[in-house]
Amino acid sequence: MLTISTTVRPATDLGFLLHKHPDRVQEFGQSYGTARVFYPEAGEERCTAALMLDVDPVRLVRSRGRSTPDYALGQYVNDRPYAASSLLAVALADVFRTARTGRCDSRPELAAGPIPLEITLPVLPCRGGPEMAHRFFGPLGWTVEAQAVPLDEGFPEWGDSRYVRLSLRGEVRLADALNHLYVLLPVLDDAKHYWIAPDEVDKLIRAGESWLAAHPERSLITRRYLGRRWALARTAFARLAELGDDVEEDLEPPVEEDPATGPEPAAEVPPSMEPGGEPPAVPAGEAPGERDAAPRRPLNVLRREAVLGALAESGARSVIDLGCGSGQLVGALLGRPELTAVAGVDVSAQALAIAARRLKLDRMPDRQRERLRLFQGALTYTDDRFAGYDAAVLMEVVEHVDPPRLNALERVVFGAARPGQVIVTTPNAEYNVRYDFLEGMRHPDHRFEWTRAEFQAWAAGVCREYGYHVAFRPVGDDDPEVGPPTQMALFGRGSAANAGGGDD
Repeated sequence: MLTISTTVRPATDLGFLLHKHPDRVQEFGQSYGTARVFYPEAGEERCTAALMLDVDPVRLVRSRGRSTPDYALGQYVNDRPYAASSLLAVALADVFRTARTGRCDSRPELAAGPIPLEITLPVLPCRGGPEMAHRFFGPLGWTVEAQAVPLDEGFPEWGDSRYVRLSLRGEVRLADALNHLYVLLPVLDDAKHYWIAPDEVDKLIRAGESWLAAHPERSLITRRYLGRRWALARTAFARLAELGDDVEEDLEPPVEEDPATGPEPAAEVPPSMEPGGEPPAVPAGEAPGERDAAPRRPLNVLRREAVLGALAESGARSVIDLGCGSGQLVGALLGRPELTAVAGVDVSAQALAIAARRLKLDRMPDRQRERLRLFQGALTYTDDRFAGYDAAVLMEVVEHVDPPRLNALERVVFGAARPGQVIVTTPNAEYNVRYDFLEGMRHPDHRFEWTRAEFQAWAAGVCREYGYHVAFRPVGDDDPEVGPPTQMALFGRGSAANAGGGDD
C-alpha cells in the first residue's frame, strides 16, 4: 500500500488531480490481483488517498512469463503481497494513468504547480538500505525519512531486513511525484516481476523526462531500471542527455560501483569494448597509448571548459547563464573569484530547484551568495533582469527553441539584453553519424540540430541584424570528415580581435 496526502486548500481537490472521487472505493483488476483506491480521510484541511494492491500469489505464479527474471515469483510463498515493488508501480501507472500526465481539466492551475504532499510506503524493498532512498528521492525535492525494518523486533541482535518504512514530504507537482514512484519503486527493489524488453526505455523516458536527466544518480537509476542491460541503458542515456550534455559521458561503461551489488558485471560491457573488439578511433595528434592511459573526457566537461576558457579570454566580470538547467555551469562560474556577479535563469522551476540544491544555496556563505542570482524566466520574452551582464551563455539551448521562436530569442538576447559577449554552443548534426546507436536527434526535446554551415549562416544573420561579429570554435574531437560533436560561436560587440579567436 501507499498513501498520498495533501494539505492544499481545499484538500479534497486531490480527488480532481487523481481523477478518483473521495466518496467512492474503486477497484481495478490486475493480472496478479486487485488494486483499490479509497480515501481514509477527505476534508478541507487534509485529504489522503490510498492505493492498496491485493496480490494473489497463486495468480502471480500462473501469470508470470517463463522468462521472468525474478525466479522467486515462481513460488507460491514470496514477499510480493506484502511489500511495495514493481507490482505496485505497474498498478500505480494503470490506476493513475491520467494523473501521471499532469492533465486535469477541472483544476489545471493546481495540476501545473507544486503542492504540499506527503507519501508513505509502510514496507518497501530497498537494496542498499535507507541511504539509497535518500540518494534517489532527496535530489528531487523530497524530505526523506527511511527507517530500516528489523528482521524481528523480538531479536534486535539479528539486525535489519532489506525493507524500509519510507515517508516523503515536499512541495512537488503531483504528476512528478507519481512518476518518481513509478520509476524508483522497482529501482529501490532492484528487481521486476516481468521481463525487461526494449519498450522499457520508452517507459523510462516518458516517466523521467522532466527530472531524470538532471538527477545526480541518473546513471545508477537507469541501469537498475533497465536490469543492467547495457544495450538498453546506452540508448536511454543518449535520449535522456539533458540539453545534449551527457551523451558521451554516460555512453562510457559505468565505472562506479552500485553500493548494493558492487562493480558492474563484465557481461554488461558492449562487445566493441571487449578484448578483441574494434578499438576506438585515435584522434589526430594523440599517441595510440594515450587513450588507454586515461579515460576519455566527457563531452559535457569539454564543453564547459571551452565556455569557461572563452569567458576568461574576454575578461568578463559578470556572466548570465541563459537556460542554466541544473546549474553545472553556474557552479563552475562561482568557482571563478574574478567574476563579481553570476546569474542563472531557466524556464523550468524544477530545474532551478535542482540547481539550488546542487549549489547548496541554503548553506552558501553570504559573500558567495551575494554574487549569485537564480531566477525563472523565458528567453523568448524581453526581461530587464537579463541585461547588465558583460557576457551571456546559451549552452545547448537554442536547439530546444521552436524555429519560429528563434527570432524572439535573438531580439531578447542580442537586441534587448545586449551583453558585450554571447557564447552559443549547439550540437553539430553532421557528427551524429559517429553515434552508431543514435536514431534521429540527440534528445527528444530538440526542435532541430544544425550542420556547421547552418549554424554559421544563423550566426551571420544575427551579426547583420544586431551589430555583432562572430568567431567559431570546435568543442571535442574535430573529426576531419564531419567536424566536432559540439560547435561553439563567440559573438562580440567590440573589436573582432576580442571575439576569442577561431575562424570568422
